Amino acid sequence: MAPDPESGVGTGHTAPINTDASRRKSSGRRKSSAVVDIPTEHIDTSNLSDADKRLAEMGYVQVYKREFSWLSCISFALSISGLFASVSTTFVYPLEAGGASSAVWCWLLSGFGCYCIALSVAELVSAYPTSGGLYFTCKYLAPEKWVPEISWLTGWLNLLGQIAGAASTEYGCAQLLLAAVSMNSDFKGYVPTDRQTVGVMAASTMFHGVLNSLNTAALEKITKTYVIFHIAVLLACMITLLACCNNKAGQGLHTSKYVWTEVENNSGWKPNGWSWLFGFLSASWTMTDYDATAHIAEEIKDPAIKAPWSIALALGFTWIGGWLYTIVLAYTVGNVADTLDNVVEQPVAQIFYQVIGRQGGVFFTVCAYIVLNFTAMTAIQAGSRTIWAYARDEMLPLSRIWYKTNKTTNTPLWSVWLFTVCCILINLIGLGSYTAIAAIFNLTAIALDWSYVIPIICKLAYGKFERGPFHLGWASVWINAWAIVWTFFVTIIYVQPTILPVTAQNMNYVCVLIVAVGLFAVIYWYAAGRKYYIGPRVRTQIVVGVEGEDVGKGLTGGVLGGDKGSQNGSSSDEKDKL
Repeated sequence: MAPDPESGVGTGHTAPINTDASRRKSSGRRKSSAVVDIPTEHIDTSNLSDADKRLAEMGYVQVYKREFSWLSCISFALSISGLFASVSTTFVYPLEAGGASSAVWCWLLSGFGCYCIALSVAELVSAYPTSGGLYFTCKYLAPEKWVPEISWLTGWLNLLGQIAGAASTEYGCAQLLLAAVSMNSDFKGYVPTDRQTVGVMAASTMFHGVLNSLNTAALEKITKTYVIFHIAVLLACMITLLACCNNKAGQGLHTSKYVWTEVENNSGWKPNGWSWLFGFLSASWTMTDYDATAHIAEEIKDPAIKAPWSIALALGFTWIGGWLYTIVLAYTVGNVADTLDNVVEQPVAQIFYQVIGRQGGVFFTVCAYIVLNFTAMTAIQAGSRTIWAYARDEMLPLSRIWYKTNKTTNTPLWSVWLFTVCCILINLIGLGSYTAIAAIFNLTAIALDWSYVIPIICKLAYGKFERGPFHLGWASVWINAWAIVWTFFVTIIYVQPTILPVTAQNMNYVCVLIVAVGLFAVIYWYAAGRKYYIGPRVRTQIVVGVEGEDVGKGLTGGVLGGDKGSQNGSSSDEKDKL
């Protein structure tokens, strides 16, 4: 509802001016020529739904249609992990690290640590359900004077992690599809090249970009089919592997003693116990991007409840379902050295081929490819909404462009295609060096996990958190604390090379990228960001105190900013007036 100077509605007293914010303005914060202010809207919340009203209280106006229901929301949260396909592409790490025992035990242990992060994220998402995800929560959790710096770092870690993750998913799609083609020729008639993999990746990414150009209703219909397909494929594959391996001559199931107790070190690391720990990577790389569902919060009906419960249920299923699938693979893996030594470098595809045969192996590899396509599609949707949310807060250059929504689809097409093109450009590096692109892929879990842990640390350290409908009760502090400890620990594993002796080809260069990302965020902040970025902004002014039915008859009203903490998000235009 726009202010009416004649009636008095929308005029009168406003929320108190925050003097700390004013001091920030006077200390030299100014607008960058690359960033254009998005105007603030005055709205009347009397006719809004609870979700839209809560969004307005946090400083934003509702833009998208809320189409995502319980089924589609849970399906979205489950699809982002791509359990069946992600295990298929990461099972190589525990096999190299310690064999079957590393796979089954490390998934269980690592999954618990990841689930603590997921629950901690869900709790924050319930309290602050916006498309900005965990980045936005810094506005409420961090000390006000540090909100711009902390949200800036958190935001860039999350966005770069999402781009790297989506790029790795697209590359994995291409690898699985070409592995199925190679398997169909018994790995003899056709072996994919790097050029072919990058070409298929580019086509696949463009296709997912086109799908994400549809409206929210269409995306919701596509997404909700995923969960049924995924669970059906997962169960069918586990049953088929166990049945065929048990009946196949010369390829029986491994003994329980072998699966649960024997360490088979193929990594070169000593001692065996240290090598065995690299099995944590499979679960940690599968169970990530926990806040993807938060980035579509403004497209979900009742997001304060549906979004966090979807995260909790989907990640819980991924943890336990992934563990059971890993156990099946461990019992049916055959000779580990032979399984690792395959031309397509996909050990699970090799297990399918050895146990089920060529036709069955092709079928389940193609199923893994389809599952990973859903993961890539949802990753682009979440990533594009992240860019849109950051542009709303004027965090990015050319924010006016990335914030635009298409009039026909009511979705941010500019953000969709910016994210899509970034994924393709990153994967083009694979034409020159797979080692370099693998390092970028490895950045995903580190950057994303730390973008979650920073707000969690703020929650525990500063005590400003006000819980939403979904919360962890008395266990919250303990779960949050373990999420932080686990992230510190597993980061040490992330940055190590997984194979010895280290060569230029197998070196893990992710440590270099971590430093590069940190330097980028810091240099960009001091060079430009601090001059225009003030943290999550207020885009709504809520009209309150209006009485009666007629406007313009001497009625009075007031205008309030967003919810508590929103004073730090006043628009630049408003600050220029102070």
